[in-house]
Amino acid sequence: MTILILGSGGREHTFAWKIAQSPLCKSLYVAPGNSGTAQIATNVNIGVTDFEAIKSLVMEKSIDMVVVGPEDPLVQGIQDFFKNDNELKHVAVIGPEKAAAELEGSKEFAKEFMQRHNIPTAAYQSFNASNVEEGYAFLETLNPPYVLKADGLAAGKGVLILEDLEDAKTELKHMLVDAKFGAASSKVVIEEFLDGIELSCFVLTDGKNYKILPTAKDYKRIGEGDTGLNTGGMGAVSPVPFATPEFLNKIEEHIVKPTILGLQKDNLPYKGFVFIGLIKVGDDPKVIEYNVRMGDPETEVVLPRLKTDLVEIFQAISNQTLNKVDIDIDERAATTVMLVSGGYPEAYEKGKVITGVENIEDSIPFHAGAKIDNGSIVTSGGRVMAITSYGTTYKEAIKKSYQSIEKLHFDKMYYRKDIGFDL
Repeated sequence: MTILILGSGGREHTFAWKIAQSPLCKSLYVAPGNSGTAQIATNVNIGVTDFEAIKSLVMEKSIDMVVVGPEDPLVQGIQDFFKNDNELKHVAVIGPEKAAAELEGSKEFAKEFMQRHNIPTAAYQSFNASNVEEGYAFLETLNPPYVLKADGLAAGKGVLILEDLEDAKTELKHMLVDAKFGAASSKVVIEEFLDGIELSCFVLTDGKNYKILPTAKDYKRIGEGDTGLNTGGMGAVSPVPFATPEFLNKIEEHIVKPTILGLQKDNLPYKGFVFIGLIKVGDDPKVIEYNVRMGDPETEVVLPRLKTDLVEIFQAISNQTLNKVDIDIDERAATTVMLVSGGYPEAYEKGKVITGVENIEDSIPFHAGAKIDNGSIVTSGGRVMAITSYGTTYKEAIKKSYQSIEKLHFDKMYYRKDIGFDL
C-alpha cells in the first residue's frame, strides 16, 4: 500500500515510525512532515487543510490510505471531502466524518452528546457575548476554581482554570467580548471543577466495533509540579499506574460503550481514534473532553507499546472488521519527555541547531517542531522533540529518557524534570 500521513508533529513522526515497520506499507508520504519523518518517508510540503492539493498528491502517487494526524482537517471535513469525490472515494481515510468531529470541534456539542447518552461529566452551561451577564451569575453559583473553555479549537490553549471569582468574570469577558481566542471563544462553556487525577483513554472504532488501546497520562503545564501555563503537552507515561483493572472496567462500561453506541444512535459516522480525556474523581471516571484523533505526546508512548501491525488495524477500521483483529500490547512501560523552545508556550525563537540526536541509543527521539535546514536539524516550533523510552517500570523508563536528553542540545532548550512525579 501507498500511505499518506497528514501532520508535522511528534504524533505524526510516531505514526510514520510505526507504519514504516509494516510489510503492508510499500511507500510512505507525510504532508508536511518534519526532520524525523524525512528520515523514513517522503515529506511533501502541503498544508493539512489544503484539500485540493492533498487530492492532487493522492491522485499523482496512487495513495491508498490517508491517516489524519491533527484535528483541523477532521473538523473541516476531510473524510466527507474524500467520500463525496468520485476520484477519491476508494481511498481509506482514518478519521471521523465532519459531523462526528464536532465532538472535538465544539465543547458544547460534546457536552450535549454526553448528557444525551448518560456519560459522566462535569455540570456545565454555555454562554456567548449576548448573555455574558448570565455567565457572571452562573459563575457565582459555583465554588472555585472556575473552569472556562473556549467552545472551538484553540490549539490546546483554550481552557482557563481560575481561583478568583472576579478574575473568572474578567477572563469570561476577554473570551466572549474581546475575542481572546478569536472565533474559538465566541461561545464559552463554564463547568464545575472536578478534583482528581487525569488520564487519557484511546479507543479505535470502525463505526461498529471498538478496541481499547493502552491508557496514558500527559503533563500539560509548562512548569514543574504542574504549574504555569497550559501547553500542548510536556511529557507522558503509559500505562497509568493507578488505572487498576476494576477502574479500567468502569471506563469501558460507563464511558467507552455508551460513547460508541451514542455515535451509532446519533448517526455520526466514525472510523478512527476516539481520545477520551478523563479524570478520576474518588473511584469513578468522568469525561473532561473528547478529541477525534490521537493525542500528542500520548501517541509517543501508546504506539511504541503496540505490537500489532498498525496498517493491518487501519485496514480493519476501513473495512469495518476491527472485531477480527487482536491488539497485542508490550508489557513494558513507555515514557516520553518533551523538549521545548525557550519561552514556549509564549513567544520563542526558531532556527536553533539541534545537536546530539545521533548519540541517542536507549531511547527513541520523535521529532516534532524540527526541520532540516542546510543539512542541520533546527528548531521550527515550540515543542521540538519527544524522547521516548521503555522500562520494566515507568520510573526505569523515565530515567532512560532523562539520560538520553543529556546527550542533546539546542540553545534555550527546556524540559520538565518531574514527569511522572505525581504517580
